[in-house]
Amino acid sequence: MLGKLFKSKKAMLEIVSPLTGKAVQLAEVPDEAFAGKHMGDGVAIEPTVGKLIAPFDGTIAHVIHTNHAVIIEHESGIQLLAHIGINTVAMQGEGFTGHVQTGDTVKAGQTLIEFDIDKIKAAGYPVITPVIIANGETVAEMETLFGDVLSGDTTVIRAVLA
Repeated sequence: MLGKLFKSKKAMLEIVSPLTGKAVQLAEVPDEAFAGKHMGDGVAIEPTVGKLIAPFDGTIAHVIHTNHAVIIEHESGIQLLAHIGINTVAMQGEGFTGHVQTGDTVKAGQTLIEFDIDKIKAAGYPVITPVIIANGETVAEMETLFGDVLSGDTTVIRAVLA
């Protein structure tokens, strides 16, 4: 009986923060596409360190050519989008250094993108970074956690797989 109950439980993925800083609700992002969860659900992180890491082992599904955003896919099929700053595409890659390319296999903790927080702020853009599940149909339930976060260590999203 216990074995049957265990097998019927749905799998859960704990996603650790890909950034060090403070995790807040998406509603705090000054962009309706993210704040209104039109791009997906998750958290936003106000980074204090300009380094985005892989929150889990996976594959790089897409890197925006200006290196301000990346989608990493977990083996479960969940795709996590990290979009560094708001409207930072206008910086045309200035202040962003990409360390991965589309199709790369990555390990948890691996550096994906480094970015210059001061340069982004000096250019007049918010550095707040949405971290969202881009393909919500892969998730049955989700819990988001807020507060001070340490990259690679603090859980920010718990997702029950669909």
